[in-house]
Amino acid sequence: MRIILQFPEGLKQQALEYVKKYEKEGHEVFIASAPCYGACDLCLDEARWVKAEKIIHFGHAPFVKKKLPIEVEYVEYYIDFPLEKLKNLLLPLEPYKRIAITTTTQYANKIEEIKNFFKENGKIPVTEKGYWAINEGQILGCDASSVKKLEGKFDVVIFIGEGDFHPLAIDTDKSIFTIHPQTGVVRVFTGQIEKLKKKRKGSILKAIHSNTFGILLSTKVGQFNLKIAQWAKSELDKRGKNALVLVANELEPLPTNNFLIFDCYVNTACLRIADDTEEFGKPIVNIDMLREVFKVWDELAKNQKG
Repeated sequence: MRIILQFPEGLKQQALEYVKKYEKEGHEVFIASAPCYGACDLCLDEARWVKAEKIIHFGHAPFVKKKLPIEVEYVEYYIDFPLEKLKNLLLPLEPYKRIAITTTTQYANKIEEIKNFFKENGKIPVTEKGYWAINEGQILGCDASSVKKLEGKFDVVIFIGEGDFHPLAIDTDKSIFTIHPQTGVVRVFTGQIEKLKKKRKGSILKAIHSNTFGILLSTKVGQFNLKIAQWAKSELDKRGKNALVLVANELEPLPTNNFLIFDCYVNTACLRIADDTEEFGKPIVNIDMLREVFKVWDELAKNQKG
């Protein structure tokens, strides 16, 4: 079988090992070399051009729910860590009883052990599955709905993993603690969430005063939202605004900004693009944020008529 392997950046160094494995099994193997931003970003174009019969996508859990033109096999990648590192959380968690546990796919296989650890230490751990994230307790940069589903059932949230990208997706009024599973370093994360919320409110305010909008439409299979982009353009047109739909696989700041005409961008792709206002140099609003802009405009128009 002719197959194409796709790796996230952190696993590309293992490509040769996997190529040898699949070639030994009799497959003709190609490697997708472009950047891979997640389970939503499948190398369909590359597979089509080399006439691959299958994509094997490493490092992420299944994500895309729509029918695809080629078979896709997701191969999750797990990382072990010593559970005793979790002891570093016990002191900051002392005031709390019910704990919502979140993590990435790399540690999702340890969820039951993690829950047992906290039970043994007098806590009530709770987890849920998100809409896109299929593993118990797993969150994505675009999907922390597992926490929303638990609303009212926890006193505090913990995130087990590296970096800020995933925990910044958590939307809750409760305190959030993160722990690096390898180093055991614990951080209070609530402040970063508040900064992000303020940043997005600032983008909404700037969007209210904008007239020309670039609607970002990604062709990545897990981010392609044509109908939403068309709806946004129609609604902006109705309100007398200028709106153009910009289509690209890679929504990069430099080529986008070269149009020199946009006051604001409307994002229909990865929700986290809305956090890249510094890189784009313009406010970026997701669709839920755009709806808030519409509410303000419509109220102002109503008052002017009155």
